[in-house]
Amino acid sequence: MQIEQALMIRDVHAADRPRERLVTQGAMSLSNQELIAILLRTGTKQESVLHLANRVLLYFEQIQGLKDATIEEMTSIKGIGQAKAVQLLAAVELGRRLSSKQTDTKFTIRSPKDAASYLMADMTSLKQEHFVVLFLNIKNQVMHKQTIFVGSLNASIVHPREIFREAVRRSSASIVCAHNHPSGNPAPSPEDIAVTKRLMEAGSIIGIELLDHIIIGDHQFTSLNEKGFM
Repeated sequence: MQIEQALMIRDVHAADRPRERLVTQGAMSLSNQELIAILLRTGTKQESVLHLANRVLLYFEQIQGLKDATIEEMTSIKGIGQAKAVQLLAAVELGRRLSSKQTDTKFTIRSPKDAASYLMADMTSLKQEHFVVLFLNIKNQVMHKQTIFVGSLNASIVHPREIFREAVRRSSASIVCAHNHPSGNPAPSPEDIAVTKRLMEAGSIIGIELLDHIIIGDHQFTSLNEKGFM
């Protein structure tokens, strides 16, 4: 019988089961597949819950794909009924809300890595370019984050007027700009560098410093400040 041939989670040595490993080693030690398996709880008659979890990952290509998953997409996967789909989507939404709550508190930007960490989760998997500005107080704490433009970055679209109007309105001491490269490669283009220099010049005149321009790729980033373009 197929059920006898499939590796069921109960047949895995107790110390290697996801739930047991989470208890003994902590959640950080588990793979994405194992975490999803815990949420799914059971597999099917034909395959183990670990195999089912792996197919969920393959369907969405990467873990970030779950962020925008719909109930229809979930239930289109063989072995995922409405109950399992609801469990997964609830977990995704809980993670989103926890992340949002963390960014609601005053976050201090001390380095390019701080700025990238603050933005990475929201920007690394975007399908279009988003130009985002962090408005900072005199202590380099984030007072506000705002998406200013969506679309291909060029000097005619990213106008300093829109950015610094908001900075003045919020009495910002400085700003950090960021945009994503949907290709995943965070290397700056000539247009990225030109836009950065233009914003630096405008900030210098107004008295609101541009601290950095961060380019977000696929879980990696480039700081134009660190690269010497500022």
